[in-house]
Amino acid sequence: MRGELGRAALGAGLAHTSTASLATGLTRPRSLTVAARSLRLRFLTGATRFVRPRLLKGAVRVRRPLFLLDKARAVAWPAMRFTKMHGLGNDYAYVDCFEEQVTDPAALARVISARHTGVGSDGLILVGPSQTADVRMEMYNADGSRGQMCGNGIRCVAKYAVEHGLAKKTDLRIETDSGIKNLQCRLANGRVVSVRVDMGRPMLAPSSLPSTIISDTLIDHPLRIGQTTWTVTCVSMGNPHAVIFVDDLEAVALAEIGPKIERAPEFPERINAHFVRVQSPGRVTMLTWERGSGATRACGTGACAVCVAGALTRRAGRAVTARLPGGELEIEWADDDHVYMTGPAVEVFSGDWPT
Repeated sequence: MRGELGRAALGAGLAHTSTASLATGLTRPRSLTVAARSLRLRFLTGATRFVRPRLLKGAVRVRRPLFLLDKARAVAWPAMRFTKMHGLGNDYAYVDCFEEQVTDPAALARVISARHTGVGSDGLILVGPSQTADVRMEMYNADGSRGQMCGNGIRCVAKYAVEHGLAKKTDLRIETDSGIKNLQCRLANGRVVSVRVDMGRPMLAPSSLPSTIISDTLIDHPLRIGQTTWTVTCVSMGNPHAVIFVDDLEAVALAEIGPKIERAPEFPERINAHFVRVQSPGRVTMLTWERGSGATRACGTGACAVCVAGALTRRAGRAVTARLPGGELEIEWADDDHVYMTGPAVEVFSGDWPT
């Protein structure tokens, strides 16, 4: 192999590849950091010849030491590292902004979230430095809109911070667009398996949503959508939620009514919609339509809003197990007026996104 690029590639090493990728001549991209952490080289290959060169020393830090190289050419392009994580199936692509730079997060959220042409997620979450907390979290929905807070997302941020060395403790403070949240991580075999989050005090004033409805609170308030009037209880947990209690969840046409409530003119910045069946004072089942993302398998802030709404309307108690399509969350509206959420966080995989 000739040229400076070829010598750099040979110095980096050789990557394993699958039989299928050899047949097509295209390997799954592998990443290499040269000098600065933000610069990575990745290679398209057109041959099955393997070379095991001597590793370079000094400026080159190899993330994966082996590469499959084309004996005739190598093509390089920069890449951004991301990690796919989820809380009860509410999944996001996470980017470590201690190492990466994202110049247009709204645009990135739209393309990386696409289920068929991207990574596939409910949105994008950036994890970066904070002047007032251990880390800062920035959330973007799948449509590129900015979200103030994500309960499932913040648990994953805590897991990422602990397991990837951004924080040296298990009790964390994370800065969000809705304020600083305090979290406690529970570990098993050195891994974060669940996180308890102090979600703060619920806000009940319509202005906190915001809403154009003139009222002190919106508790069991009628909301007309088309020819149907729904009874909604609205709660802000740093982001807005409309909670609707129903007798039969299977009768809810979520994909039809969800976006209509989300975009109701009474909520100029849109709203999350939750349909809830109370099974007992301590147990509820819910379906969620999230603004900017659509139907999701779980919503942590929504489960908190459901707990508050259930207690306010005396349909449920102040501590509930919320069952969502992706699993269960433990929610408590405690005597200190704060809502506490406990649930799992899972890292799925990491990869490189071309930039």
